[in-house]
Amino acid sequence: MRYHALGDLPPKRHTQFRENGTLLTEEVMGYEGFSGNESILYHLHSPCRVAQVLDFAPIERDEWVPDQHVHRLTNTAPLERGGDTVFGRRVLMFNSDVEMGIAKPTDELDAFYRNGEGDEVLFVHEGSGELETVFGRLPFGRHDYVVIPRGTTYRVRLHDGPHTWLTFATPGEIETPNRYRNRYGQLLEHAPYSQRDFHPPAELETHRERGEHELIVRVRGGHQRFVLDYHPLDVVGWDGYVYPYTFNIHDFEPKAGRLHQPPPAHQTFQGPNFVICSFCPRMLDWDPLAVPVPYHHSNLQSEEVIYYVDGRFGSRRGVDVGAITLHPSGLPHGPQPGVVEKALGQTRTDELAVMCDTFHPLKLTPLAADLDDPSYALSWARLEEFA
Repeated sequence: MRYHALGDLPPKRHTQFRENGTLLTEEVMGYEGFSGNESILYHLHSPCRVAQVLDFAPIERDEWVPDQHVHRLTNTAPLERGGDTVFGRRVLMFNSDVEMGIAKPTDELDAFYRNGEGDEVLFVHEGSGELETVFGRLPFGRHDYVVIPRGTTYRVRLHDGPHTWLTFATPGEIETPNRYRNRYGQLLEHAPYSQRDFHPPAELETHRERGEHELIVRVRGGHQRFVLDYHPLDVVGWDGYVYPYTFNIHDFEPKAGRLHQPPPAHQTFQGPNFVICSFCPRMLDWDPLAVPVPYHHSNLQSEEVIYYVDGRFGSRRGVDVGAITLHPSGLPHGPQPGVVEKALGQTRTDELAVMCDTFHPLKLTPLAADLDDPSYALSWARLEEFA
């Protein structure tokens, strides 16, 4: 991300900085020790200060081990709405690199939250709201990616609903792909977006009031609860390269070619051993003999997950908005029978989807079992069921 600053800052870092004679607390928040990207925040109170230490609750993750290794369809549309903005996120698939889930929150969480062991991404399928963060206010809306770096203290306020989010959490770092950046970190001309498309917090609100506030920190595979005797959003100024931001999927500039473009052309973010891609409305291949849908391919070293957001996906039939397909490693997959012939001569697609490819196998949760459509594995042979 580019350098950004909000609020009041001293002319030099690591020097005395006062407000009305009171010395402020400087916090350096960064990756890779002191070698990665960082931001520096100036607090009214020490961010170490807690009034009470409450309970620690381990995160329990059950696994569903299916009897068969097949392609799967998970239909999240019927999933009942409910839960809050943090604990209402329900994991569907996970490995040591990433957790993917669905959330349909109806309630706000009054406590503040901080993920102390990983970055988060919320893809907002439906709804709008605002993150109240230590970096300032971050509004979000329909089809926004909301990227929240680890260590960010925040609270989500829900506005217009209903709300549906595709959620990601990773112990690694969410970044723009290396090949989109020059050696200085600036996005290159051939990148499918520019720095102008990424929106950091626009307004810093410094809370000076006292009073008790609960803070929940995800750390060491669980949630630690604290009580603070001050408002945690007490930053008077900050600057740096680490902060939450939004990126709207419609600001992704899709690439087209004379022949079909492979999934890396749609890559939006990278994490450790996984990528997130955006399939957006675009022109299709223009060679007279082009086949404008994906060719069959085998995921020899990866697992492909696609969440269907809107429009009609060219290579799939019978897959509705809100469905998730999982094409696991070891099995070839591709267009279903009849869709190739139907696609010939088409010049554009209106599909909108979010894909995550992982390079280590994914495990499934019991919720994935509840939402599983076992007939999908046979849809290449029994297409009439998916017409």
